[in-house]
Amino acid sequence: MSRLIAWLVVMVALALPTAAYADETTSPSESPSAPATGTPPGDGTAVGVTLTNESEKGEDGNPAPIPGVTLTVSEAEGEAVGEGVTDEAGQALIPVPSSGKYVVELDEDTLPEGVELDSSTSNRLEITVLIQGSPTYGIFPIGVQASDTRGFAQELADSIVAGLRIGLIIALAALGLNLIFGATGLTNFSHGELITFGGIITYLFDQTFGVPVILAGVLAVIVSGFFGYAQDRLLWRPLRGRGTGLIAMMIVSIGFGLFLRSVYQYFFSSSTRSLSEYTTQARQEYGFLRLADKEIAIFAIAIITITVVCVALMRTRFGKAMRAVSDNPALSASSGMRVDTVIRNAWILGTALSGLSGVLLAVNSQINFQSGFKLLLMVFAAVTLGGLGTIWGALFGSIVIGLMVEVGPVFGVPSSIKEVGALVVLILILLIRPQGILGRRERVG
Repeated sequence: MSRLIAWLVVMVALALPTAAYADETTSPSESPSAPATGTPPGDGTAVGVTLTNESEKGEDGNPAPIPGVTLTVSEAEGEAVGEGVTDEAGQALIPVPSSGKYVVELDEDTLPEGVELDSSTSNRLEITVLIQGSPTYGIFPIGVQASDTRGFAQELADSIVAGLRIGLIIALAALGLNLIFGATGLTNFSHGELITFGGIITYLFDQTFGVPVILAGVLAVIVSGFFGYAQDRLLWRPLRGRGTGLIAMMIVSIGFGLFLRSVYQYFFSSSTRSLSEYTTQARQEYGFLRLADKEIAIFAIAIITITVVCVALMRTRFGKAMRAVSDNPALSASSGMRVDTVIRNAWILGTALSGLSGVLLAVNSQINFQSGFKLLLMVFAAVTLGGLGTIWGALFGSIVIGLMVEVGPVFGVPSSIKEVGALVVLILILLIRPQGILGRRERVG
């Protein structure tokens, strides 16, 4: 088994540079999110923009492109550096002098007849060009039919749906974190990188090997499970065998997370990338709800997975063993239970759930080497709110945090700092009820 894990690690390490090289050498017209406008002049540094109308479907069922719209690119200080016009595919590639932050501004006077911006849609899009000599792409989903006006109720409904969706993605990762904590007592600060791992492996199978996204996601979850096994076998089990304390292991997890994040950045690069399918989809109306097909799939996959895992933990022998080891590892070992096997299975299942969270996060948005790290604060806030080590606490806390983050902007919270609410919850819970809403009070010392 260990030889199989070693071969998998070698294959992934060899394939990641290939994926990065293939992505950087692909022409813009071949990239799923790249404008088909050729190579930009100069050294290739450019801002690519795709302009879509969320309220109108194209022939492929995706949001319709908006051609003939003038876009101006300015530096953060406000000085214009380039201008372009979207083509028939709603795409424009505008050269910029160097890497850095740029603002793409849309000229509303050039929008086609019958399409206008409403009060909730900005005519500006911020894009950060990270790599000199390479274009960076962004999607500008601003087109709204003039007759489609969103009131407060519709905006609130959309935000609640978005909050539930991100809450379920967080719940998968939080459930994995709680499984590992329950079996080992370890607060794993490298857990965010396990989420990123799932998204990157999905991208690897999709873009490098040409595997359909759905199958790529399934394979990513399986590889994530093997990655969890390899971690326990090569790192955490030897540390436990030497009697390493939980504080020392927590510090090791911080270093391991930094290591993984650096590896991702080196091989995957700092660019934000998209999968070949399900990048943009038009929303269908279901009463007062508006959902895209991929969003319905995310809800279904997350709910079914969480239900199956929770039932298994409550009813199966594995679940009973997990609870026994979590309550008293020494007593479990003395009664003949194979504690190391239970811990190994917890790492496999916990990492697989986190990998699935990364897969759904990649389908929901895009992939970056810091995707999981950015989600880690909300995962910790969720498990702290609900109760670290409790299954139902993780689910409850995740839904609450997801709703707080997405519904906050409706009531005036700036979108740029909407994640701060998760930090506030984390601090308040630690001050008022450290064990969490559904956690058990324990005496220390």
